[in-house]
Amino acid sequence: MESVLLSSAYLPPVSFFTAINSGGDVLIEQYDNYCKQTYRNRCRIATAAGVQALTVPIVKGTSPKQLMKDVRISDHGEWRHQHWNALESAYMNSPFFMYYQDDFRPFYEKKYEFLVDFNTELTLLIMKLAGIDKTVKLTGSYGKKEQNILDLRQLVNPGTDDPESSRPYWQVFKEKYGFLANLSAVDLLFNMGPEFPLYL
Repeated sequence: MESVLLSSAYLPPVSFFTAINSGGDVLIEQYDNYCKQTYRNRCRIATAAGVQALTVPIVKGTSPKQLMKDVRISDHGEWRHQHWNALESAYMNSPFFMYYQDDFRPFYEKKYEFLVDFNTELTLLIMKLAGIDKTVKLTGSYGKKEQNILDLRQLVNPGTDDPESSRPYWQVFKEKYGFLANLSAVDLLFNMGPEFPLYL
């Protein structure tokens, strides 16, 4: 079975885990250039006011191009507190938030230095809670196309989202906004719980 090559992403979208679930081992790219306006440092969740983007602030690099592995998380503002409050507010009425909240809360209390480490640990947590048993490794270089690797690094670009390809599942605010496709996988986890892998 082909290994899947993905870019690092913060609380990745559902499509990210669909890709993980469909392949073999997982490779997370850390030698690509960091790009703004991607899921590398932001995610989308469903709130009472509609879709909200949560963005992890980063320390600006000394040069225009910066490798993902070198991107540091900024302590600017109260972003950890704000993100946790947003998640809690958005999902406190979902069926499974109370069940999983103690697994996620520590990520918003501990300070991570590098974005790729923060993202990878959150991805591993979601995989564990969803019962996805795959080996995850960070890449050791960039650009070497090996055999049996499916390159899906473009999934971190919001412009590649295809709402039509997402099957609806139950969401807290579905009656108000209709089904909101390809949000962060925590939306699927908090709303569907153990059915997460069945949806994928």
